[in-house]
Amino acid sequence: MLLGAAALGILAGAAIAFVRTLLSLPFMQDFLMAFPGEYEPAVHVEPGFAPWIGWQHFFNVFLMVLIIRSGLTIRTEKRPTAFWTPRNNPKGKVSLTIWFHQALDVLWLVNGVIFVVLLFATGHWARIVPTSWEVFPNALSAALQYVSFDWPHENGWNNYNSLQQLAYFATVFLAAPLAAITGFRMSGMWPKKAERLSKAYPIEWARALHFPVMLYFVAFIIAHVALVMLTGFLRNLNHMYASQDAVTWTGFWVFVASLVVIAVGWVAARPLVIAPIAKLFGNVSGR
Repeated sequence: MLLGAAALGILAGAAIAFVRTLLSLPFMQDFLMAFPGEYEPAVHVEPGFAPWIGWQHFFNVFLMVLIIRSGLTIRTEKRPTAFWTPRNNPKGKVSLTIWFHQALDVLWLVNGVIFVVLLFATGHWARIVPTSWEVFPNALSAALQYVSFDWPHENGWNNYNSLQQLAYFATVFLAAPLAAITGFRMSGMWPKKAERLSKAYPIEWARALHFPVMLYFVAFIIAHVALVMLTGFLRNLNHMYASQDAVTWTGFWVFVASLVVIAVGWVAARPLVIAPIAKLFGNVSGR
């Protein structure tokens, strides 16, 4: 363990030294001048974050945490203590954990659809959807600046840098649909009698992809939180949780309150609490 950590530290130090040396070369200085890490969107985007974005962000995080928690429980749960059965399909019996996971998925998808609709309706889509091929050299520039620890200028209130934009685009428009498609294939909602469809899209494919997609979301969340903390913690929290471009404690306390709600949800995600809710939509039984 210690040797592995030491090796990673040495590799990280070598990477930082190499990139810093690379960026000091004249042709790379010209590259950074031409591509500073961001570009002007092809369409005008109003600066700032509307309150609905903050709400969507919180609810998405809340659901994602519980989805990941329940998903990991499904992978390790050997003998479920409770089961849920739909009233109109006695053969559709699943563990209560699976029902909870799928119920959260439905809420997450609804929240996601609302987010995308509002994103395009308000014109904020250009924040996370590339509008120029310049996004790629600028993303490379931003990545090199991050590795060198001479980080690109942060101004998320007006515009994300290109690496952030590509990451958000991949998360919203690639990873999220992939999670939904693979999850649907493994769920009880998949049409059992659609033999041709099932043959064209084997459940093994879905299983092989679903867990790596979850790992992507975990990695994205870790990187996202780290950058929020390291690039102007209070201002970044105000952007998302208070809709303000200011360095005050307002967004921080709203963020703390949101963490309390998430923690309560984490603790409450157990059969004693889930079962009464599940009974509203089907029958709950013991082992």
